Amino acid sequence: MRTIDLRGLDLTPAELLTAVPRAAEARQAAHDAAARIVEEVRADGESALRAQAERFDGVVAHEIRVPAAHIAEAVSGLEPDVRAALEESIDRVRRASAAQVPEPRATLLGDGARVAQRWQPVARAGVYVPGGKAVYPSSVVMNVVPAQVAGVGRIALASPPQSDAGGRVHPTILAVAGLLGVDEVYAMGGAGAIAAFAYGVPSLDLDPVDVVSGPGNNFVAAAKRVVAGRVGTDAEAGATEILVSADGDADPRLIAYDLVSQAEHDEQASAVLVTWSEDLARRVAEEVESVAGRTRHAERVRQALAGPQSAIVLVDDAATAAAFSNAYGPEHLELHLADAEEAVAEYTSAGAVFVGPSSPVSLGDYLAGSNHVLPTGGQARYGSGLGAYTFLRPQQVISYDRAALAEVADRIVALADEEQLPAHGEAVRARFA
Repeated sequence: MRTIDLRGLDLTPAELLTAVPRAAEARQAAHDAAARIVEEVRADGESALRAQAERFDGVVAHEIRVPAAHIAEAVSGLEPDVRAALEESIDRVRRASAAQVPEPRATLLGDGARVAQRWQPVARAGVYVPGGKAVYPSSVVMNVVPAQVAGVGRIALASPPQSDAGGRVHPTILAVAGLLGVDEVYAMGGAGAIAAFAYGVPSLDLDPVDVVSGPGNNFVAAAKRVVAGRVGTDAEAGATEILVSADGDADPRLIAYDLVSQAEHDEQASAVLVTWSEDLARRVAEEVESVAGRTRHAERVRQALAGPQSAIVLVDDAATAAAFSNAYGPEHLELHLADAEEAVAEYTSAGAVFVGPSSPVSLGDYLAGSNHVLPTGGQARYGSGLGAYTFLRPQQVISYDRAALAEVADRIVALADEEQLPAHGEAVRARFA
């Protein structure tokens, strides 16, 4: 991992944004490729999806719409310990997601003047679950459960076809879909799947959705950017990120394991440590080298850690570490600080915050009850992770009786005339003619 030394520099917020490690070229290349793929699916539908499956997944002549029998078979083949873990995860995420659904509220502005706030679920959601370098049944839980809690009536799921399984979706992903009662599943992956959700594919009886959600690589994230406006999307959850903020008393071995655990996702994964302890920085670098060499996906990890998106960042003090983290806006933020419970208030921009050495990102990935579909690429500075609210639309319902309208009629007319929109005022006056 490279080292970025920011000590002794009085950086403005704009300069901090420039200093954060990013793989900008990879994101731009992904956007250009995703735009072409989306257009292919919009124009050619199923035939484009099949061509893409052959090109990217090595699969031909597969069943894109997954038969119900395949889902039932996957559920029956699920190992008992894996099923127990999944059911526990489902329960925890369901309970935590319930807190994200606001109660309806009404504001009485006077006699007969009422504005009610309600949250309506979208009618249909499309959930994407990656399936390239790893298998993500946990992502089925993290997407489907919040949508169900929000009250979405129709949920479709897509995941890439697997060449070593005859073009089927990975059985564990199918099994979780079955456990959650999702029976509309498609064997399609990447940017093409996002396009199919956005535009629909009539030959597959795939209707367009209202919201697309789910994690993926930079191509999936870029495809969401391309279809935004056609459908709603969650945050662009691209290649994963972890930023660890640590003081000199932190355990370098635990930090190294956590950096490596995220680097194993993808060669484009970002792993960043920010600290004001030069000694800790040195020890973490040594531990990372040792841990990375022993892990199963060592080569993938080494590429991610050597990339421009990963670094050890040295700063002057705790306040600068927090400022750097807030400028970065990491997907996952770990606080390995002696005063982590108090310091968390200073860290305002992150997809999810993991406080203390016993709260690793791995906990959030599976069983914390929190959601692991989180914003990447700095979007945590203005966006949030996936939750029940992703599938809800806030609406205001206005109810005024005649007397309440009469009370404000003259003021409506005054404002309408000031804006040179007299018909607005006339529409009110007509009610009292």
